[in-house]
Amino acid sequence: MLLIKNGHVKTMAGEDIIGGSVLIGDDGKIAAVGKDIASDGADIIDADGKLVTPGCVEAHCHIGLHNSSMRWEGADYNESCDPITPHMRAIDSINPMDETFEEAVSHGVTSACTGPGSANVVGGTFVAIKLTGKRVDDMIIKNPLAMKCAFGENPKGVYGQNGKKSPITRMATAALLRELLFKSRNYLEAKESGKEPTFDMKLEAMIPVMKGEIPLKAHAHRADDIFTSIRIAKEFGVKLTLDHCTDGSLIADELAKEGYPAFVGPSFGNKSKVELRNKDFSTPADLHLAGVPISIITDAPVTPLKYLPLCAGLASKSGLDYEEAWRAITINPATQTGIGDRVGSLEVGKDADVVIWEADPLTEIGAEAYITIIEGNIVHSKE
Repeated sequence: MLLIKNGHVKTMAGEDIIGGSVLIGDDGKIAAVGKDIASDGADIIDADGKLVTPGCVEAHCHIGLHNSSMRWEGADYNESCDPITPHMRAIDSINPMDETFEEAVSHGVTSACTGPGSANVVGGTFVAIKLTGKRVDDMIIKNPLAMKCAFGENPKGVYGQNGKKSPITRMATAALLRELLFKSRNYLEAKESGKEPTFDMKLEAMIPVMKGEIPLKAHAHRADDIFTSIRIAKEFGVKLTLDHCTDGSLIADELAKEGYPAFVGPSFGNKSKVELRNKDFSTPADLHLAGVPISIITDAPVTPLKYLPLCAGLASKSGLDYEEAWRAITINPATQTGIGDRVGSLEVGKDADVVIWEADPLTEIGAEAYITIIEGNIVHSKE
């Protein structure tokens, strides 16, 4: 057993506990959270003067599929030969040996939702993983997590550059997605009625979407693309998350009516294309104040994953409530991606993913983790 004591504990499930403790069981789960926790025989970490939080959770990135220090040989996240590839699975491209995993853990990020890029209209399934391990099969929190789809300039840029292959326009992107959803619905209905249609791997991959088991994970920056994703999700009765949501400030009131979670970012870096003209760290605050459920994302490697807490801090400096900024990188992404039963807060029974900080990373630029614990194991330490 391991007892962390005397820390400023941010549970993300209630009020902070000053001089608090977190007890971790031998099973890698949180056994107790509170004050004056006694545990005979436990190893002790004295966190006096330090902040103790859950491990940070990234709701949208490509870690492991786009490897560091590489270009073509490390880019395994876009199967850009066909705009419709729902049968691609992130787990088959993830390289846990990439240095970005260790970098993320050293900065307090312990879980990530990672998957295909946005070259395709439908790119394949995301997976939620822990950020330590040698074999991805042993790192999985949830798989499949979501089905990636993309609107706007990226699919057009990949397939329509020379005007020879669809999608060339936004209309075509929407039409291709609708066609897949129509076929998927018919395929599922046939299977459920006992007709056993001819096997189609693409349509098989879409069954969890059609059953509402996983959402469409919609890459959408511009306001009209965001609304198109919502229009199609409603048309087919499927779940949806709004990933990037760059124009969110312009339509925050409308998005609040819909209730879909917005995964906002990456806000750090240059405006590399016209869709990003409204990119700003104030967007999370505008959406939150309007009542939109938000998480903050890095879209790593666009922004390195280790800077997820920094991005939350910059959002806080730009108007997002400090406590909400912490929620936007812990309990919010965990809950909104469907893994909140295991990660995102310090609560009894959840995975013991705990970070002890040198300083508050939302207020101190460059603050790193003093100790990072994943499932009860110390995976990074400055001691």
